[in-house]
Amino acid sequence: MLHSGARYAVSDPRDAAECIAENRTLREIAPDCVEATGGVFVQLAGDDPAYYDRKLEACREVGIEAEPLSDEALSAAIPGDTDHIQRGFRVPDGIVWPSRLIVANALDAMSRGAEVYTNAPVEGITVTDGCVASVDVGGALDETVVADHVVNATGAWAEGLGELAGLDISMNPTRGVMIAVEQEGLDVVVNRCRDPDDGDILVPHGEEVVLGTTSVAVDDPEAFETADWESERVIEEGDALMPGLAEAQIDRTWWGVRPLYVPDEARDGGRGISRGFSIVDHEVDGVANMHSVLGGKVTTYRLMAEHASDAVCERLGVDADCATAERPLAAGYDVEELEAAIDRFDAVNPTSDTISPRELSPS
Repeated sequence: MLHSGARYAVSDPRDAAECIAENRTLREIAPDCVEATGGVFVQLAGDDPAYYDRKLEACREVGIEAEPLSDEALSAAIPGDTDHIQRGFRVPDGIVWPSRLIVANALDAMSRGAEVYTNAPVEGITVTDGCVASVDVGGALDETVVADHVVNATGAWAEGLGELAGLDISMNPTRGVMIAVEQEGLDVVVNRCRDPDDGDILVPHGEEVVLGTTSVAVDDPEAFETADWESERVIEEGDALMPGLAEAQIDRTWWGVRPLYVPDEARDGGRGISRGFSIVDHEVDGVANMHSVLGGKVTTYRLMAEHASDAVCERLGVDADCATAERPLAAGYDVEELEAAIDRFDAVNPTSDTISPRELSPS
């Protein structure tokens, strides 16, 4: 999902403001990797009308375009019966084609001198005299790498990688289920206007709708149990948003893990934890040439990289401004090159693993 920031406008205005800024940026620099579908927040019977009013006002306060919709406009946006929807407003949500965005960034990095390796896990880190001396990388690279500075940008795996360097990084990863069902006609993201809860988002993807999601704390992002109640809850709540989804054909079900960073909070299931991000300088932990990028989401990935790069440049004495907010991604306008790279990197994402890249028309 390409967040407008509206989901976080009440609980985390700073994160919301970052989302809407990056939403606009990604539509400019990577137009074939995202789609500006628009989104709606809807109030159903039983939902708190005061929360709806707070949400609408909070969006406007942080600069998110929020337009109340007439009953006719709601009916046009959401197929089927909408009598259960009491009111709604439009926001500039969108969707991401994950495979395209991933390979566009890889190609852009390679065009500027980077080497990109997939299936190359970090197997060991040697710290000597308060600095990372080397990193052992296995798999496709199978080398010991020596670098001036190391960035831990491993998402939900950041805690485990930090342990290899003797660092204590407090992560609180949570799992969430996504269910893709066959459903044509929905062209906008649908959000339920209530405090974030299970099953309150519908995301259109091609001729499917992705229902999401849940939030359950896990100890290991690589190996965790799943539960049938999560899928059942998401389908039930999705059907409440758009009646008829419970009878739709399920194409696939999968779980993702959020890289939530909680230096102080207790493990509480994750709903109250910020979806923002942090750049941590490990000099204070005794490792002078290492930073970690923690938390965040795909919508703000570019901003996360900018902040991390700024921190590294400051440490290395590099005086330069980041230009990625204005510079289109290499191949960002070349759909054929992106399609070929998806195959080359074996980068098909679960969101679209039944959709051939050649079936995805340019936005």
